Amino acid sequence: MNMITGGKLKLIQAALRLITQSRSLTSLGLRELAREAGLNPNTFYRHFKNLDEFGLQVLGYIAEDMKAGVRELRRMAESSEQASHDTVTFVYHYFLANPAATTVAVRELHGPSALLRRALEAQLDASAREMAEDIIERRLVSAVPTETIHEISRMTIRYILFRALDYIEKPAQRVMIQHETERFINRQFRGAMLDGLAESEVQALLEKDL
Repeated sequence: MNMITGGKLKLIQAALRLITQSRSLTSLGLRELAREAGLNPNTFYRHFKNLDEFGLQVLGYIAEDMKAGVRELRRMAESSEQASHDTVTFVYHYFLANPAATTVAVRELHGPSALLRRALEAQLDASAREMAEDIIERRLVSAVPTETIHEISRMTIRYILFRALDYIEKPAQRVMIQHETERFINRQFRGAMLDGLAESEVQALLEKDL
């Protein structure tokens, strides 16, 4: 559960209401932000040194809000397919309910603040690491080397983030986007399993499917 409260929480939630696809966190005006939060502009500096520090708190708020739920789902999964389905469903539904979070994450990854870019990259890497650890702990793809699980997890986290915008903006395509995302993840792991097989073993599997 997120422990941010009081004026700090009001300012973060105000930023998420104000943000649009054409703005970054550091472009928000302090007076505008304080007015939206219902606070005195001077309140900002009681909680944050500058907009970069504020941006870090917003990114942390979003990440913490998502991570606990998605990790619990993965740890309950009985197969890699169930893990991918539950993860994709949870994350897309979270972003649909919190579209500003998607806008913030995608924009700040290529935004004007180097500090926020590095922070978001670190958060994405942390999420990927946790995904890999959950998969390894549950032995959901035991035939895939640990290093490869981490590599696929890094690719998956970034893929989901960028497809999230399509998921939000194209209601008629949401089911298709979710299925495509699940297939992307499952194909990565299945392909990695084949990498560990001898050529003769792969050929035998292909002949079996024909």
